[in-house]
Amino acid sequence: MGNLLERLAINASAPFGPELAPDALRRQVEALFSVLGNLYGPDRLVLKAGKLEALQLMRSGHLGEQVLALQRIVNEDPTLEGLPGSAQIPEILDQIEDQVADLIARRSVEERIEKKLNERIQQRHEDYVRELRQQILKEDAGPENAQTLKRYAILEKMETRRLATSALDVLRPKSLAEVVGQEQAIAALLTRLASPFPQHVLLYGPPGVGKTTVARLVMEETKHRAHTPFHSDAPFVEVDGSTLRWDPREVTNPLLGSVHDPIYQGARRDLAEGGVPEPKPGLVTDAHGGVLFIDEVGELDLMLQNKLLKVLEDKRVRFDSSYYDPADTAIPKYIKKLFEEGAPADFVLIGATTRSPEEINPALRSRCTEVFFEPLSPGQIAAIVDGAAAKLQATLQPGVAREIAEYTTEGRKAAGLVADCYGAALERLHREGNLPAAEVAKAGGLPLVAVALADLAEVLQARRLSPARTRRGSDAPQVGKVFGLGVYGYLGSVLEIEAVAFAAREPGKGSLRFNDAAGSMYKDSIFNAASVLRRVANLDLADYDVHCNVVGGGRIDGPSAGAAIFVAVYSALTGRPVRQDTGVSGELSVQGAVRPVGGIVEKIYGARRAGLTRVILPAENRPDLPPNLHGLEVLLTEDIERVIDWATASPAQATERAV
Repeated sequence: MGNLLERLAINASAPFGPELAPDALRRQVEALFSVLGNLYGPDRLVLKAGKLEALQLMRSGHLGEQVLALQRIVNEDPTLEGLPGSAQIPEILDQIEDQVADLIARRSVEERIEKKLNERIQQRHEDYVRELRQQILKEDAGPENAQTLKRYAILEKMETRRLATSALDVLRPKSLAEVVGQEQAIAALLTRLASPFPQHVLLYGPPGVGKTTVARLVMEETKHRAHTPFHSDAPFVEVDGSTLRWDPREVTNPLLGSVHDPIYQGARRDLAEGGVPEPKPGLVTDAHGGVLFIDEVGELDLMLQNKLLKVLEDKRVRFDSSYYDPADTAIPKYIKKLFEEGAPADFVLIGATTRSPEEINPALRSRCTEVFFEPLSPGQIAAIVDGAAAKLQATLQPGVAREIAEYTTEGRKAAGLVADCYGAALERLHREGNLPAAEVAKAGGLPLVAVALADLAEVLQARRLSPARTRRGSDAPQVGKVFGLGVYGYLGSVLEIEAVAFAAREPGKGSLRFNDAAGSMYKDSIFNAASVLRRVANLDLADYDVHCNVVGGGRIDGPSAGAAIFVAVYSALTGRPVRQDTGVSGELSVQGAVRPVGGIVEKIYGARRAGLTRVILPAENRPDLPPNLHGLEVLLTEDIERVIDWATASPAQATERAV
């Protein structure tokens, strides 16, 4: 570049026409070429001038040609023609200076931007390299450190220490053949599930009679039946409806599933950073292709029940989120599928409850078939006790099983009492110093022990249990006392209704007393009995002081005690004794008719448990009788006079045919 400038300077001093260039203009041109040389670089300036056909003009000694070369280079236009005149050159040079200044300013800005850009790229590159190094270190070392490894070792050590299986796990039935007293319910549930078209089912019954166990065992049996829709690996998902909690905002819903939006806790970090919501399928999807068993389904939140009904109809769970953008290409395929198609939820619902059918959501009942589990009789409880003792390889002293049956109506509680008695017997042997001798004879690793009545008494006292059967029938008739039949949950109950009568001090001014705690229905039944007494026996209660009482303060919520109240008052007025082996149930009309009542199955169970041998029921309740009466004599009538004859007759006088 220096040689070029020297040549330009020499040529500029040579004559180029009629006039010589002024020195000031020559120095200005030289300065501009020098600036362009520094701006582009000598080599690039020469190349640029060659491309723009300005190289010869640069080397010319004519000032006008040099100015034209500057114009072509600065404007990057090789088509510029015409040499400027002497008068135009100063103005043109001023314009070129402005253009060169703009080029220099632009180049300076570009250089600063380029420098910052390079620095930013370098910083990003260093950050990326640093992250790669950290990731490689994590992959090599893992997420563990000394503290996490120590805690993991503690957990592993804890896993090696296990207690024996709980007693209830050992005593729980392992097959349908081991279930006691629920043959009808098992058969009904099998017909609902072991079919090409299985149905949703609601199981009703008192606690501890085997609803959950039977449902689980029936499902296993169904998998091996022909024409079953269930695969061998079909799931059986259990959940307790009383413990299910959910958020109406759908932030959490373990039953149906929920959406973890990116702003909420629990969202995956990689999805939260991209603003992607993630659906979390619930238990209904886990049960797809199998059974969803909800224990205590009656305790399930009503709104959640309605949402569950929608899933039963659609066989699919739908998810929604205001954060979901179907056009977002960063959304994984499984999330897009869940939002657009939903999660599959084709399952059979089995709900168990201890509530009565009237307390269950009608919409849920309409979608399910219903199966009722029977309360267990004392004989069935005793059979459960014997089976539990056999599993524990313990022998029971005569009378232990029968005594346990007096204290509970639940099979689960009976098995628990056997386990407690087993432990009490072991402790007794230890106190007596006979435990080593008992351990000599082992079978399956369990000591062979004998449970005595004293062990049971110790357990009953520790648990503070009272007999489940407080009222008992007898063969000795009594005046003014009758057993009425009631219902409490799924267990029938026996009400002791008694009455006494005295002649009024003044005829026609007698009084009628009764315990108000028994309820308004009790009062109405007494008034009905007064009218019927006057019609049937020509007895006017106005001539007597009559006191009617329900022993124990039992509450009568329906009219079914009307016939029993009438018998008690009639016996008190006439002195005719009432049989104490007979229970009476039926609504009494003012015309002396015995009307049908509800809860027949439960009332028959309560009568059997109380030791009664006969029950008198309305004739219209014949279709409600259970198939197996277990030796109980059932008498049916529509007339209160027949009730009087049967309830007050001696066994020798009872000639009517029993059902």
